[in-house]
Amino acid sequence: MTTNFLSHLNPSQRRAVEHFCGPLLVVAGAGSGKTRALTYRIANLILQHRVDPENILAVTFTNKAAREMKERIQKLFAEQLALSEYGEKFDLLPEHQQTQLRSQVWRHYIKDLWCGTFHSLLSRILRLDIEKYQDERGRTWNRNFSIFDDSDAQSLVKEIVTKQLNLDDKKFEPRSVRYTISNAKNQGLSPQEFAKEQPNYRGRVISEVYSLYQDKLAENNALDFDDLILIPVRLFQQNEHVLGYWHRKFCHILVDEYQDTNRTQYDLISLLATHGETNKKQWNWNNRSVFVVGDADQSIYSFRMADFTILLDFQQDFGDGLEDEGTDTMVKLEENYRSCENILQAANHLIENNTQRIDKVLKATRGAGEQIFFFKADDEIAEAEFVIQQIRNLERQNPEIHWGNFAILYRTNAQSRPFEDILVRNQIPYTVVGGLKFYDRKEIKDVLGYLRAIANPADTLSLMRVINTPRRGIGKATIDNLVNASQELGVTLWEILSDETSVNTLAGRSAKSVNGFAKMIDKWRNQLDTTPVPELLQGILEDSGYVTDLQTQGTDEAEDRLQNVQELYNATLQFAEENEEVSLQNFLSSTALSSDLDNLKEGETAVSLMTLHASKGLEFPIVFLVGLEQGLFPNYRSMNDPKALEEERRLCYVGITRAQERLFLSHARERRLYGSREPAMRSQFLDELPPELLTSGYKVQRVAKSTSANFRQATNSDTWAVGDKVLHKTFGLGEITHVFGVGNKVSVAIKFASLGQKIVDPRVAQLQKMG
Repeated sequence: MTTNFLSHLNPSQRRAVEHFCGPLLVVAGAGSGKTRALTYRIANLILQHRVDPENILAVTFTNKAAREMKERIQKLFAEQLALSEYGEKFDLLPEHQQTQLRSQVWRHYIKDLWCGTFHSLLSRILRLDIEKYQDERGRTWNRNFSIFDDSDAQSLVKEIVTKQLNLDDKKFEPRSVRYTISNAKNQGLSPQEFAKEQPNYRGRVISEVYSLYQDKLAENNALDFDDLILIPVRLFQQNEHVLGYWHRKFCHILVDEYQDTNRTQYDLISLLATHGETNKKQWNWNNRSVFVVGDADQSIYSFRMADFTILLDFQQDFGDGLEDEGTDTMVKLEENYRSCENILQAANHLIENNTQRIDKVLKATRGAGEQIFFFKADDEIAEAEFVIQQIRNLERQNPEIHWGNFAILYRTNAQSRPFEDILVRNQIPYTVVGGLKFYDRKEIKDVLGYLRAIANPADTLSLMRVINTPRRGIGKATIDNLVNASQELGVTLWEILSDETSVNTLAGRSAKSVNGFAKMIDKWRNQLDTTPVPELLQGILEDSGYVTDLQTQGTDEAEDRLQNVQELYNATLQFAEENEEVSLQNFLSSTALSSDLDNLKEGETAVSLMTLHASKGLEFPIVFLVGLEQGLFPNYRSMNDPKALEEERRLCYVGITRAQERLFLSHARERRLYGSREPAMRSQFLDELPPELLTSGYKVQRVAKSTSANFRQATNSDTWAVGDKVLHKTFGLGEITHVFGVGNKVSVAIKFASLGQKIVDPRVAQLQKMG
């Protein structure tokens, strides 16, 4: 095989790929072809330098990325083999020859390549060598160890906190304790080391839980996910022979998404690359390399203990430490193949406000493209209506665009609800990426379970869901007794629950709790006809203790759940404002419709909804970045913390650089928070973008031609404008606040004095312009 395949790499990519021995940091900007650089580097090591695939360790951030990398390498080698053995392109060969070549490539090049995530690769190492390890307390494991997932680990911690140590689980909430232990492991701290770092009472108690947790893991011959990284590091540090073997094996180490590594992962890479030698002068880079790829500007996972300063320190830790212009140990990939120039200019200007970064400028390889469309909405509902209207118009006017070309990005999961509601109403298919749809989230299902039980006490599933949520000391055996009795008598579970005598007979020591639950449900059932749905929801949240339970947990996850519960309350307020018939049953029916589009068939496309964190690594022709308001994005917790604010800015940078063709930015003048309307201030990130790149016009702009979708020029219509006073034959006088669409597809939003805002088709409504 030849190395002609490198000819179509750009100079920076080629320099990175052809680097052989020693350290190299590849600063890879968004859309700059970093996966190509990693893939071609592995191919070049094997083809040009005759490196055995089993001597290459390639670490990826996800299993999906590892699979894609292997597939790319396999395809690349198959194409080279096809040319060298048959003188033909791979795709032109008969199917049997293609299969033969793929099999040959897999056998010779892919099978022995160590390519995967830290966790998957290190679990392989531990299957071979864990019996040579014992921890600081003499705990040991054998190679048949189990890997406990988060749920298993959480159960162990909970048992230790509540049963073994009899701690107050409000002060030492098990989930919060588990999170703290995980962070300690990611920093490479043992229980004893953690106690020294946190010498206060809470630190000492959590250290004890941590130690007992490790006892339980060892008793079960089990490791958690964090142990899969920490134990190999400890093993390498205590056993020179084991480290020596793996150091000799992995001559060439490649790490993707290096900005997302934590301290334990860094220690591991350092040990493997240097054999634990701390004196840089003693390092031998003969036929050895460490090649890391990343971008400090895209570091957004500090909550997972990722530390982007590891990337910033690479030049001092491994490289020559020289300035950017004179260094031989750093390459910058700055040519962007994804986005139009205007989008890249906006991203560059934004991220330049950060101080902790390696200076780079994304350079466009495509045309300028359209201006970035900026929209200021009255509230979150108007924001959602604007976004969906733009999606409908673009899809309708451009036949080559499909729903899958659109992405709506937001800072928190709770923001998805208005968009989901309107997408359902418009019968537009959508998918929530990296998370559950709003009405499918556990906390929303729990609260709706209460409402359904109140609206229809024959709904046994809902009763069973909430009878011990939050925990009331009603165990599974008690619930089983009650359910069995109802089934034997042929009555509903509610008929048993609402009869105090039956409960006292069947529920034993839990009778008081069961009766209390039944009285609470009965109380709100009696107020169904007189209490508005928002008040009903608020009352049940207070009486059930659901919100209080989340508040006492004090974790980021609990805070996220609280925001979602609050957004459900906002949904009841909106429902009451928009509907004449505002019964609980009607509200529940409206929420049920939101899950009709859950399971899309194979091959169908859908609008993507996701948090900005979930969007990392993805790209879309058309992106809507919504909710750009102070306190929301950037969030409140970052407002007085310069480091946290820089991470929020990096998150915004990631969002902007997901867009290929068009970018829409929006914020609201006011947003419903905690049940009341609160004024909202535009995000400071909007003020950091060059104004010449933005347009706030209300008509849909022309979209440039794309490789993924062809766009047509939209016709213009100046018939209607924001601020026009109009007369509607039914609703009376009003003022136009927004104009959507163009030409004969135009529609307008009108604010009427007594009716609020409505969107109408001016032709159908026969609007008259006043004055």
